[in-house]
Amino acid sequence: MIQSSPGRRRAAATAAAVCALAVALAGCGGTTKKDNDNGGPAKTDAKADPGAPLKKGLKLAFLPKQINNPYEKIIDEAGITAAGEFGGKGKEVGPSDASASSQVSYINTLVQQRQDAILIAANDPNAVCGPLKQAMKKDIKVVAYDSDTAPACRQLFINQASSEEIGRSQVQHLAKQLDYKGQIAILSATQNATNQNTWIRFMKDELSKPAYKNMKLVKTVYGDDDDQKSFQETQGLLKAYPKLKGIIAPTTVGIAAAARYISGSSYEGKVVLNGLGTPNQMRKYVKDGTVEQFALWDPKKLGYLGSYAAAALASGQITGAEGEKFKAGKLGEYTVGKNGEVILGPPTVFEKSNIDRYHF
Repeated sequence: MIQSSPGRRRAAATAAAVCALAVALAGCGGTTKKDNDNGGPAKTDAKADPGAPLKKGLKLAFLPKQINNPYEKIIDEAGITAAGEFGGKGKEVGPSDASASSQVSYINTLVQQRQDAILIAANDPNAVCGPLKQAMKKDIKVVAYDSDTAPACRQLFINQASSEEIGRSQVQHLAKQLDYKGQIAILSATQNATNQNTWIRFMKDELSKPAYKNMKLVKTVYGDDDDQKSFQETQGLLKAYPKLKGIIAPTTVGIAAAARYISGSSYEGKVVLNGLGTPNQMRKYVKDGTVEQFALWDPKKLGYLGSYAAAALASGQITGAEGEKFKAGKLGEYTVGKNGEVILGPPTVFEKSNIDRYHF
């Protein structure tokens, strides 16, 4: 048996650590993602033809994190409606749970059905990569939205807003409400959700600044984008940390469940809840004072943009390369950024003064 030298073992250990870190960072929307296999967006030899018309009869399939997620339903229905504007046909399919591998069988079926484009909100950045790469080999375009895949597994990522802006702003908003002091916690979705993990990374980085020296993140918990589990995780947090002053829930399911628990409880008025939610879910909690403010982009516009981006890819107007431009119907022109990212725009902050102007 030949034994390796200590130097070689150290080199191997270092390489393994670097690889592990790269895998952990893969699929983070709005950031540069590099690892040995998924270091950049999917490559193509095709040339963009900006003047090409959108093809008629395109078949687009939306694959959400889970089929019963109300936020994802808004996105997908808007995307399906948009497909009708350019003579295409959209549909939504997906799992009832948000586990890492739950979307794989649906991708395989969509490939067999020869869809022109698959639009996916990934539950895990890497678990879906194998079948998505097979889809692209068969000239099926792949567009991630809301929650990214590893970049090599799709041509575009439609991001709702800058990931850094989302993460940092949620800490900034909560800090102002808490006068920059007290224990806080994060109620996230699934542990593997790329969007959640990217935002949380920026939240932690923001909290490391001197301005937040009197604030402490005590725990991050996961409600798996399930209403009842998110409700229970909120209950558990407040019992485990009686000095808790604030919760950030960067998930529409989580913030609504947390608000439902806090509303009418002994914690109402004592624990500040902020995060990402839809106006229709959160209206009553804003009006009864449980929640002062929360943020989100317009999910209808996100679905609309995703649909037109997929159509532009499938029609040859763009390939997913940085700097390419395409028109997204009534939303106007968009430019493909680094790593195939297309950003919808900044989020809106909702509060009593404006929430009744929004209905989604």
